[in-house]
Amino acid sequence: MGPENQHAGLGKVVRPPRLKAGDTIGIAAPSGPFESDLFEQGMDVLRGMGFNVHIPEAIFRRNGFLAGPDEARAGVINTLFADPDIQGILCARGGYGATRVLPHLDWKMIRRHPKAFVGFSDITVLHCVLLANAHLVSLHGPMGTTLGKSPDTWRGMLRQALTSDNALELAPSGVTVLNHGEATGPVMGGNLTMLCHLVGTPYAPNYQGCLLFIEDVTEAPYRIDRMLVQMKLAGCFDGVAGLVLGEFEDCGKTAEIHEVFMGIFGPLGIPVVAGFPIGHGTENATLPIGLEARLTTQPPQLAYFEAATA
Repeated sequence: MGPENQHAGLGKVVRPPRLKAGDTIGIAAPSGPFESDLFEQGMDVLRGMGFNVHIPEAIFRRNGFLAGPDEARAGVINTLFADPDIQGILCARGGYGATRVLPHLDWKMIRRHPKAFVGFSDITVLHCVLLANAHLVSLHGPMGTTLGKSPDTWRGMLRQALTSDNALELAPSGVTVLNHGEATGPVMGGNLTMLCHLVGTPYAPNYQGCLLFIEDVTEAPYRIDRMLVQMKLAGCFDGVAGLVLGEFEDCGKTAEIHEVFMGIFGPLGIPVVAGFPIGHGTENATLPIGLEARLTTQPPQLAYFEAATA
């Protein structure tokens, strides 16, 4: 097991072992099927970073809108975590289906074999549950089908997260401060739709004391408001320390989206920043989930206290 660190509300979290050139990254497809051309571009990027790539045949299966049956998709994840020749795991794409694999994952085994696990969008649910059930820090970042179009800056950030002993910092330009302040806490969050769909399930995260980040795609402002109101009524946002808004691709007018969020989070008096390069845009930063960071608004910055891997 990797080094453990105590965080309020989360217990001990484990940073996955650090990767090096020549290590092997296994590919999982927990959600939907994927385009082969985009996928191959992403695999070339991984190889260009110096990694070997292991691509299980099972990830190419199709079962309607899913990349194979639930048990098979979960089986790939279980196998990759258990395999001593695999040092990291990258998801091929999101879409839909990750929630369906949760009951089929071997959490005891995963706790015994912590590894870097990377993805975003639908993969949000796996990040949440890896943290809750395995106490494992995972990486919200580019996937197999998005790496090929990812700018060098964000490819480099992913590689740093996987291989470097330097703590990550994100201080992008063009950020909008919606409420000034400063806060520290473990970073949690991801895709709003997926976070909302975990409400009322045994897998719902506890965000108390956390720096929450949220992104989404093709959701109109009224639907964003509907999800936020549901989560607020469920008590999800009680005790949240700070809020980072990522990209909201094809979600309508930015000002209206900001107004929706401030209607929910403004009364909390916490720091709120918007426009971070996180999510479904071309620029998608890598954020360790469950690892403590500091959020500031003067200047707008999210800075981790320690490296993502150990």
